[in-house]
Amino acid sequence: MHCPAMFREERIEVLQQLIRHHPLATLITSGSHGLSANLIPFTLHGDVLRAHLARNNRQLDDLRAGGEALVVFQGPECYVSPAWYPSKVEHEKVVPTWNFVMVQARGTPQVMDDPDWLRAHVGQMTDQLESEREQPWSVDDAPADFIAGQLRAIVGVEIPIAAIEGKWKISQNRQQADRQGVIDGLAAEGRCPHMRQLMTGG
Repeated sequence: MHCPAMFREERIEVLQQLIRHHPLATLITSGSHGLSANLIPFTLHGDVLRAHLARNNRQLDDLRAGGEALVVFQGPECYVSPAWYPSKVEHEKVVPTWNFVMVQARGTPQVMDDPDWLRAHVGQMTDQLESEREQPWSVDDAPADFIAGQLRAIVGVEIPIAAIEGKWKISQNRQQADRQGVIDGLAAEGRCPHMRQLMTGG
């Protein structure tokens, strides 16, 4: 990943927080079919990522082959108009850009076919995603035979994280006045509240 030092985020707790708050990630592998990429929800367990795929997903061939996998998590993002920069008035030497935050994790996947592992994984993922709802749904709410049939249609994957890096591109390369101009511009257009939060340290 191209990441100038000013945008590099190395605090592991910050990287893990993004993974937990934005669990739907792009799983990228390379194998006999070439490059494959799928959006897959992940859960984080220490330094291990867990997920599941449909049993008929061809990407499982790559995962079973044991090659390295790349998992890309993306957080808040927004287009930045140069019109928001006060420096535009001074010298006109401004261009559009994009602000975003992302985490990339790499590791060697392990495919999990064990029904007990799958049931525990699906239950934990569901509980995590439902935790903030007033009346959370539980896997136990569905008929046991139905859930058993659903579990037979999926395969689990664990990816111990061998390397992880983050990129927080949130206008750090601009003067404070321009940074505030971006915050004000997004607010005026009612866009990207989470990016505004990041930029104000909220």
